[in-house]
Amino acid sequence: MSELLPVAEAQARLLAAAPTLSTETLPLADAIGRWAAASLIARRTQPERDLSAMDGYAVRFSDLPGPMRVIGESAAGRPFAGAVKAGQATRIFTGAAVPEGADTVMVQEEARRDGDTLWLDGEGPAREGANIRRRGLDFADGDTLVAAGERLTPARLAVAATGGLGDVTVRRRVRVAIAATGDELVEPGRAIEPGRLPESNRLLLRALLADLPVEIIDLGILPDRLEPLTDTFRHVAADVLVTTGGASVGDHDLVRPALQAAGAAIDFWRIALRPGKPLMAGWRGDMAVLGLPGNPVSAFVTGLLFVKPMVAALAGAAQPLPQTTTGILGEALPANGPRTDYLRAELRDGRAYVATIQDSSMLRTLARAGCLVVRQPHAPAAAMGDSAEILVIA
Repeated sequence: MSELLPVAEAQARLLAAAPTLSTETLPLADAIGRWAAASLIARRTQPERDLSAMDGYAVRFSDLPGPMRVIGESAAGRPFAGAVKAGQATRIFTGAAVPEGADTVMVQEEARRDGDTLWLDGEGPAREGANIRRRGLDFADGDTLVAAGERLTPARLAVAATGGLGDVTVRRRVRVAIAATGDELVEPGRAIEPGRLPESNRLLLRALLADLPVEIIDLGILPDRLEPLTDTFRHVAADVLVTTGGASVGDHDLVRPALQAAGAAIDFWRIALRPGKPLMAGWRGDMAVLGLPGNPVSAFVTGLLFVKPMVAALAGAAQPLPQTTTGILGEALPANGPRTDYLRAELRDGRAYVATIQDSSMLRTLARAGCLVVRQPHAPAAAMGDSAEILVIA
């Protein structure tokens, strides 16, 4: 474990070992933000018959420009019961069923009507079938509406409802235990003695996971002593245990020996990553164990790259890793070293401006950042205006 593991390899190893959680069935309204555990299949065709896309008149294209006799009306939910024959038309409204025999909708702005007599008064429909939404235009009975592993966004829930579904199968919520370690830490808002500081990483991680289906188990602030650390780790019951601090190699960095004493097997430790090199990952049975650095920016970056993807994978996401995009640099950057670098940057006028100081203890810099500029190992120097890989965080 002495060599630095590349970020992508570490992520792949962690996610490959993720167990499959049990499922639950929820009403669609309660499933927003979850991931489909099974594909959602349409139980009906949409639209179920030809519908008008405009307000106007349902006609036979061959009868234009008229005259035609209006014989009835078709409205959404109240279709015309008869059929349109040669020389006939029906008044029709958007979303209404096109009557049998009609093959075109003439919009009302181009219609001239005198009593029940109707004429085209304009350029008219360009072709037969104009202004009609054909049966099955959106989807057909039996089509896959949402694939397993896709997130249930508002639009996907809406299409599932339109497809005749009322509930969906998802993975149960992921139980995430979070602990901070360090004798120097105090709860936020408490009086602070000299040499101590407020603990912020538990709140940071909780907020980072807020859009995921999680149950948070707050283990509080744990002391830098092997016995209480080991006892806590041995008795925690969760799908993911996340610790911050104590993951390096100092005399007071006791998380790794405590985890091992509690029965955890460490898979890898130390990543070719900046900030966040001392990340530790392993398993205690089916429980993933992630030991994050104590510096808050390092905790954020490793939380974004490892904790959040792990939780999303357990929740059923087919693509749990954060997706980067391409941005434009607002200033030049020097060549990068052997680790993948995640640089805090502000987004202004469509360009990314990297913070001058990237110390991993500086939370205000992170709070102001709109993205992280990703610099791959040994990336060459980049000029202002060059494209760059970015990970949007705000």
